[in-house]
Amino acid sequence: MTTQVETLEFQSEARQLLQLMIHSIYSNKDTFLRELISNASDALDKLRLEALRAEIPGVDVDDLHIDLEVNQDPRTLTVRDNGIGMTREEVVALIGTIAKSGTAEFLAELRNADATTSSELIGQFGIGFYSSFMVADTVTLITRRAGTDEAVRWESSGDSTYTLESVAEAPVGTSVTLHLKPVDADEQLHDYTAEPVLREIVTRYSDFISRPVRLLVPAADGEEVSEPTVLNTRTALWARPQSEVSAEEYAEFYRHIAHDWTDPLETIRLQAEGTFEYQALLFIPSRAPMDLFMRDAKRGVQLYVKRVFIMDDCEALLPEYLRFVKGVVDAQDLSLNVSREILQHDQHITRMRRRLVRKVLSSVKDLMTDRPEAYATLWTEFGKALKEGLLNDPDNREEIMAICSFDTTYSSSEDGGEDEAVKPTTLAGYVARMAEGQEAIYYLTGESRTAIESSPHLEALRAKGLEVLVLTDPIDEIWVDAVGEFEGTPLQSVAKGQVDVQSEEEKSAAQERERDFADLLAWMSTSLGEDVKQVRLSTRLTSSPACVVGDAHDVTPTLEKMYKAMGQELPPVKRILELNPTHPLVVALHDTYTATSGSEEGEAERGSLAETAELLYDLALLAEGGDLSDPARFVRLVADRLRHGLSA
Repeated sequence: MTTQVETLEFQSEARQLLQLMIHSIYSNKDTFLRELISNASDALDKLRLEALRAEIPGVDVDDLHIDLEVNQDPRTLTVRDNGIGMTREEVVALIGTIAKSGTAEFLAELRNADATTSSELIGQFGIGFYSSFMVADTVTLITRRAGTDEAVRWESSGDSTYTLESVAEAPVGTSVTLHLKPVDADEQLHDYTAEPVLREIVTRYSDFISRPVRLLVPAADGEEVSEPTVLNTRTALWARPQSEVSAEEYAEFYRHIAHDWTDPLETIRLQAEGTFEYQALLFIPSRAPMDLFMRDAKRGVQLYVKRVFIMDDCEALLPEYLRFVKGVVDAQDLSLNVSREILQHDQHITRMRRRLVRKVLSSVKDLMTDRPEAYATLWTEFGKALKEGLLNDPDNREEIMAICSFDTTYSSSEDGGEDEAVKPTTLAGYVARMAEGQEAIYYLTGESRTAIESSPHLEALRAKGLEVLVLTDPIDEIWVDAVGEFEGTPLQSVAKGQVDVQSEEEKSAAQERERDFADLLAWMSTSLGEDVKQVRLSTRLTSSPACVVGDAHDVTPTLEKMYKAMGQELPPVKRILELNPTHPLVVALHDTYTATSGSEEGEAERGSLAETAELLYDLALLAEGGDLSDPARFVRLVADRLRHGLSA
C-alpha cells in the first residue's frame, strides 16, 4: 500500500518551544523518560475508562502496560503503550500546535528564566513530549486510536517541520521511538539503551505508575527476550502505610500529578473507614500556578474508584477556593461509570467533600502554629483564593477566618521589639492587641497599601495608636460586609459610618463645635446637595481639612469601580463630606460664613464661598484617590484662587 507523506510546519509557538527544549532548558535530561511514561500512563487510564463506560466496545483492557524497547544498533529507545491512541487530527492538535492561553507570556518567562526556573515552567505548562528532543536527533511516533482502523506515523528532527503519513497496520496505542544522540557526559546525555540507566530513572520518577513499565532488550541473535523485566513496583502511594513512604516519594508523586517541578509545601493523608471507605493523598503546592485566577483553568483532584482511574480535575471533591490543592482520592463504593453530573448529586461525594475541606483547613491551621514560614508562603501564594471561601463556604467560615492573615498598620516595634517590619496579622492576633474600650476591628479597603496609608481616614486612629487592617485585595471589598464580625467583635470600616475614638473631654468639646458650626454645615449641605447627602464635622481627622465617607451600608468607591469594570453600572451613591473643625481652612471658611451672614454684602460673597466648599469637596475626593466629576472646572477654580492669592 502506497501512502503519501505530508510535510507540515509547527505552529510558531511550538517551533520556539522546540528550540528552547533542544538547548537544555531542563536541568536534568533524564526527565524526558518520566514525561513519556506519564503520557503513556494517561493513555492507558483513558482507554480503561472508556472501555468501562462501554464507549469503545470490544476493547481488551486486561493487559495494559508500558514497554521500553531498546536497540543498540541503531541506538534507539521506544516507549510503547497499548492505550487509547490518537487520530491524525489529535496528533496535529496535540503535538504540532500549542493551543493554550497564555503561551506568549509563558515563552517570555521561559526566555528570561534561569535553568532551574525554566524547567519548572515547562513542567507546569504540561508539554513534556517536547523534552524528547533533548536526547534524540529524530523522534518517530506511530499511533492508532482505539475503535479506528487507521494509524498515523509522525516524525520530526526538531526543526521547523514534521511529517505525517498513514500506516497500514499498527496496534492500538502509541509508540514513541527516539533516535538517540551520542552519549556525552558533559552534556548529561547518558546511555539510554543501558538497562541500569533505565531502571534507575524509572525507579526514581515512575515507580508509582499503576501499570507495569516493562523493559524489552533484544537478545544477541536479534530475538526479543521472552520474559520482559518489570521496572516499577506499581504500589499506589496512598495505599501504602504512611510510615513506609518517604518524603522524596511523596514529592515525586506530587510532581507527577501536578506537572510541577517544585516540592509540595505540605502533604496531607486521609483515610476514612466504615460504611463508606476512601483514601486521599492531597498536596498544597509551594507556589501558585499561572492560571490560578483564570476563568477557564482546570481544577480539582484525581478521582479513582478501587484503584481504577476515573477522571482528572474532579471539581466536586473540593470547593473552588481550594482549587490550588492537588492530589488523589480513591473511593471504594462509587460506580465505575460515575459522571461529573452524577457526582454533583451523590451523597457519598458530599460527605467526602466536607471531610476533605475540613482536613485541608485544619492542615493550614497546623502550618500556622508549627511552621509559620511555610504558612507565610502559603498565604502569599494562595491567600486571595482562600478568602473566596469567606463568601462561598458559610459552613466553614469560622475555620477560614481563623487561618486568614491581613496586612495591618501595627508594627512589632510598638511592643518594644527591635523588628520594625509590619507583618500580616490574624484576626485573633488583632483582637488580642485591641485597646481598652475598643469595641470593633477597624479596617480600610483600597487599591494599594500606599493609598490606604496616606488616606485621611486613618488620622485620628493613628494619633490614638489604634491598629487598622489594610485590605487591598478585590475580594476584601466583598467579604467584609458578608462576614460582619469575628467571634462576636464587629468589623468596622474607618471610611464608612461614624468612627468615634474621642475621649469624654473631646466629646464635650465636639458637642460645642456642633452647635457653633450648625449653620455652616446646613448651608454646605444645601450648596453641595447634588454631590453629597450630608456635610458634618469629623471625629476621624486630625490634619486634613476634609474627607469623604459612606454610610455604614453604602457600596465603596473601589467596589463601584469593580462592578463598572465588569459592565455592571450601579445607581449613583451620594456620600458624606466630613470637615475637620480645627483645620485653618475650615476655621476660615466658618469665620467668613459667620461674618457675612445677614448682610447684603455677605450674600454677594456666598458665590465665592460656594466655590470654596466645592474645592474642599474635590480635595477630599482626591485625598482618597477618587475621581473628580469635572476635572477641568477644578483646575479653573484652583487657578483662580492662586491668581487672587498672588495679587492680594
